Amino acid sequence: MLSLRGVNQYYGGSHILCDVAFEVPANACTALLGRNGVGKTTLLRCLMGLLPIRSGDMAFDGASLKALPPYERAALGIGYVPQGRDIFPRLTVEENLQMGLATAKRGGKVPELVFELFPVLKSMLGRRGGDLSGGQQQQLAIARALAMRPRLLILDEPTEGIQPSIIKDIERAIRSLIAAGGIAILLVEQYYDFARSLADRYVVLSRGEVVASGAGADMERAGVRRYLAV
Repeated sequence: MLSLRGVNQYYGGSHILCDVAFEVPANACTALLGRNGVGKTTLLRCLMGLLPIRSGDMAFDGASLKALPPYERAALGIGYVPQGRDIFPRLTVEENLQMGLATAKRGGKVPELVFELFPVLKSMLGRRGGDLSGGQQQQLAIARALAMRPRLLILDEPTEGIQPSIIKDIERAIRSLIAAGGIAILLVEQYYDFARSLADRYVVLSRGEVVASGAGADMERAGVRRYLAV
């Protein structure tokens, strides 16, 4: 579904992404792992068109994304939940969810699926996003991305700063999405156990380069945890 080939990006004279290449197949969760500062978030910003790439290509269903602005990438069915959530704190939960309908036809409604996955949000529709806890805001951010019915959902560090009970809720939601089919998930994580529990495939970045990849079931045997240890 998503294919990266020889992607390079620089900040000044620093080579941040070095010939990055991997696939994100449909109907599966691909975990992108690595320590802080290895280029994971930069790669996602490139995927969404927020940063240009210096060379290489990114293709979605065989069509290059390279020249497309962010809104056209979203219209293709790519949903993005950034690190830090970026919800609208002064808008209500309902209004935040409706922002996810920007690429939908006029009159589109938030799918019931988001409330099935995150039922707490249904009881909070009138509350402002900024009044929610960090974990509730993360659920709202994921639900907002799901409102557009994406074919590819990109999650950047969804467990960061989240309490364990909410992490379990997010894990169950991701597992349900994959089981239902029709969606690919690119999960960027440092929390090894969370990634291992969900990953059908894994990719490890170190200093901007892909240094390991394979089947999620092989993560323990391949010693992937060592790439995340401080």
